[in-house]
Formats: sequence, structure tokens, C-alpha cells
Amino acid sequence: MRDNNPYREDREDLKELLKHYNNLKNGRNHPFLEEEAFERIIDHFDDKDSLSEALEAAEFGLEQFPYSSQLMIKKADILLASRKYREALEILEQASLYDSNDIDLYILKTDAYLALDEQPKAVELLEDALLLFDGDEKIDLLFELTDVYDDHEEFDKVFDCLKMILEQEPNNEEALYKICFWTDFTGRNEESIRLHNNIINEFPFNEIAWFNLAAAYQGLKLYEKAIDAYQYAIAIDEKFDYAYRNMGDAYLRLRKYKDAIEALEKVLELSRPEDVVYEAIGHCFQRLGNYAQARHNYKKAVHLNPDDSKLHYKIATTYMLEKQWQSAIKQLDNAMRIHRNIPEYNLAMGECKMNLEQFKDAVIYFGNVVRNKPKNVAGWEALIRCLFVATYYEEALEQSMAAMKITESKSIFIFYYSAALFFTGKTKEGLLQLERAMEKAPKLLKKFVELNPAILQNNLVVDILARYKKGKRI
Repeated sequence: MRDNNPYREDREDLKELLKHYNNLKNGRNHPFLEEEAFERIIDHFDDKDSLSEALEAAEFGLEQFPYSSQLMIKKADILLASRKYREALEILEQASLYDSNDIDLYILKTDAYLALDEQPKAVELLEDALLLFDGDEKIDLLFELTDVYDDHEEFDKVFDCLKMILEQEPNNEEALYKICFWTDFTGRNEESIRLHNNIINEFPFNEIAWFNLAAAYQGLKLYEKAIDAYQYAIAIDEKFDYAYRNMGDAYLRLRKYKDAIEALEKVLELSRPEDVVYEAIGHCFQRLGNYAQARHNYKKAVHLNPDDSKLHYKIATTYMLEKQWQSAIKQLDNAMRIHRNIPEYNLAMGECKMNLEQFKDAVIYFGNVVRNKPKNVAGWEALIRCLFVATYYEEALEQSMAAMKITESKSIFIFYYSAALFFTGKTKEGLLQLERAMEKAPKLLKKFVELNPAILQNNLVVDILARYKKGKRI
């Protein structure tokens, strides 16, 4: 019975071919080996990563067929794999004398030039080669040229090559996927919009083109147009998870949080769960005031990425918005075990401690911010405000002076300095500083009054305030 398994037949043929080849090597009788037979033997050893045997086979082949450009190219390929770049270039030059129209010549020469860090030669070679080829071969050369330009950090030219590919072959998936990244990287969104509109006019059911069009609109912050284009991509391919992901981001930018949640939850249905997706959903719920659902999603994100301190901090903020200070502290402890000196974490912890009237602890946390980021206005403001709440007026006076010095007399600290002077009985100086603060930033008066509402019963204070209206002196 005849064996109809082509794989087995091919394997038997190769086995017989290798036998004949070994006889040739050892000087024994053997049938004549065609040029294609040597090519097959070289490929066999190359596939087995036996580069020395592949090179030996190429040399035996060239002894039999000294003018074979194909065998020369095979040998050059093996030399490149063996990092013998100059030797490879020499034999490729020789091969080009016999057949200069083989695209592999140009691709292998390019690889050699790149390995030798001679990018300009690679660019010149490929640019010249583009004039010699068309069709699929020209597309291959353009892809090769994109890699060379990328390696040479000529990123706009990478975009140009991909654009040329798509102008010749609009449905080329590799180019479509790559140009999306390079559009974002180079910021050439307007060109991308024109290119992809042309592709869509010709191929209206190309979902990748719709996606790229949407991404370009998104790059220009034209979120409504981006969403429309993503909707077309999804209509063509309802399982296009990246379209849902980007659409969710566009909705989020427009503060359409419910729509963003719907899109992002679709991402979770279609792909592996990711912490960044749960985090984004949590952010949307937090913006909607649904703190329980926000926490639920932040905690799912933490489960996937427990070492991201920011996620623990975000859970804490939801508790703080509900005035659940102890629960917030527990999450902030988790965040600060990972990154202790982040200003936002210390500010939040100080806020929790202050609301629990644990003022000494609060001062320590606010002090950490000031110490690590001395020009951080929020840190100074929180520290001084805490000192007022704790009735540490002398300390508030001292820290207000320090804050003015370090922040070059930010107006808020002049107000705080004035308030501290009033609290410590230095009314005359307090009035002078209040007038100075009102001259600089009358809109900040509210923060001054919040520290001591009773101050408005002081006629001298009222007189100063009466001289200012809408930030202008009367």
C-alpha cells in the first residue's frame, strides 16, 4: 500500500540527500547533487542551528556551482548568523555580479551594515533598492527601511515609510498596526487622519483603519470624533478590545463616566483582567460619588498588582471622602510600606490624624512633606492649618514665617502669619500683615477667616477689609 504522507516522503528524501552529501564529503561514490539539493542541505543544518555544518555545506555547494548567486546568498546568511559581517558583505558583493535583482542581497547587506553600526550605508542601500523593485518586494524593502530608520532614530522617516506602504497596500495589517504607534510617537495626527480616511473610503470595513483614525482624533483631543470612529471599529469587530479600551479613555476625558465604565467593563469581558482597567473603572465610580464601587474596583486592581502603592492610596481617598478615617489610615499604611515619602500619602495621613484629633501625629506627617519637599505649598499650608486647629499658635506663627521665607512670600502664608499674630495677641503687627496680604491676594481672605471667624468682630479688621473690593483698593 502506498504511503500518502507527504511529510514522511519529504523526510525520507532529505535522509537520502544527506546520505549522498556525506558520500561526497568522504570521497565515496554518489549521485550528482543539483544546486537546489545543496540549498536544502544548508537549510537543514541552519534549522538545527548547526552553523558550522551549514557553512561547510555552502562551501561544498559553491565548489560544484561556483557561479550560483543563491548559494552565495545562503553562505552570506550563515556568515551573518556567525557574526562574520565583513566576510558576508564580500560574498554578497560577489553574488550581486551574477544576480543583482535578488531582494535578499539588499536585506542581508542591510543586516550586515546595521550589525557594523553603519546605518547611513544601510539607508543609502535600501533607498537605492526601492527604485529597482515594486509590488511585494518593494513593500518588504520599505519594512526593512522602517527598522533602519528606527535604529537610526529618524522617527519621522519611519512614519513616512509606513505611510508609503499603506498608500500601495491599504490593507497591510502590519503597517496599520505599526503606524498607530508611530502616529502617536511623532504627533503626526493630521496626516494620519487624511491617510486613514482615504483607506476607509476605499475599504470601509477595515476595522484597524477605523481604530487608527479614532486614535489620531484622540491624539488631537477630538474625543467626540474619536468615539464615533471607535464605534465603527466595534461595529465591524465586536470583540475589538483595544477599541473599547481607548473609547473608555475618551469618555473619561469627556467626563462621561457612566459611558466610560460601560466601555471599560467590555474590555474586561474580552481580554485578561488588568489592574489599569480596574483602576480606571474605580476612578469613574469615584467621580460619580459611588465610593463603595470605586473601592471594589480599586481592590481588584490591588489584587492584580499588590505592589502599586498608588492603588492603596486611592482606596484610602474613598474612605476619606466618607470620613472613615481609621479605614483610610489602614490603606495609607499599606501604601507607605511600599513608598514612605510620597508627599500625597503623607498629606492624606496627616489629614486623617488631624480629623481624629491626633494632632502630634498629624504634625509629624505634614512635617515630612515640608522636609522632603520644602517648596511644596500644599505641605506648608496643611502643616500650619493643623497647628491652628490644634491651638499651637506660637508654632503656627513660627512655621508661617518659615513658609514665607522658603516660598518667597506666597500670599496664603502672609494671611496665615497675620492670623497667628492675632491669636498670639500681636494685633498691631497682625493688622499690618493683613493689609499686606489683602494688597497681594484679596481672593484668599476666605482662608484667613476660616481660621478664626470671630476675627470679623474686630472693627479694625473690618475697616481694612472695607477698603478693598473685588481685589482693588477703593
